[in-house]
Amino acid sequence: MTAAPGAVPRRVLPGDTVGTVLLAAFAVALLADLGSLAADSVTGHRILKPLLMPLLAAYTVVRGGPRLLVAALLLGWGGDVFLLGGAEWAFLAGMGSFALGHLCYLTLFGRCRTPRPAPPLYGVALVVTVVLLWPDLPPDLRIPVAGYAVLLTAMAWRSSGLGRLAGVGGGLFLVSDLIIAAEVAEWSRPPVPDLWIMLLYGVGQLLLTLGVLARTDERRV
Repeated sequence: MTAAPGAVPRRVLPGDTVGTVLLAAFAVALLADLGSLAADSVTGHRILKPLLMPLLAAYTVVRGGPRLLVAALLLGWGGDVFLLGGAEWAFLAGMGSFALGHLCYLTLFGRCRTPRPAPPLYGVALVVTVVLLWPDLPPDLRIPVAGYAVLLTAMAWRSSGLGRLAGVGGGLFLVSDLIIAAEVAEWSRPPVPDLWIMLLYGVGQLLLTLGVLARTDERRV
């Protein structure tokens, strides 16, 4: 493909190469983690899962992305690590870390001055989900899960204002956490639920990252 007449060829910078390597490393790590889950390798999952968000965060830094995006990804990493533990305190700590990450996303989306998408779909989904889950959740987790659901839904709703990439990413993140909530409520599980959770979560975070960086690049032009 040739450049348009009069266009100035874009110079490839060292950071572009590093960014490509980091993005490729994230893809390889995610695929390897999904393979570990499919093979029921607990050790593989424990090694690979904590690598994902730091790789995306490093990619964001190399691309000159917003600090709030880096913070959201690193808080996601904290949530990932905590959720590897089986205790209830670890689950609550992981949920708290993700909740702070959603606050970072919401603040970032507000700074991007994105147009507000139509709210009914996400609002209805939030109310229906909380109402259905409430009776089956452990009593001490009902309020924390409901509060987290509000933040998660708000993040997914606001993400759609950045464009299709971020909007799909926010939606996938939402579905991923809904599967976790259904597991906590001891609803029927899909086959290999952890594989689906990580697939939706990993791709969701990737698309959110790419969507935010695309909007950041547009504002620099």
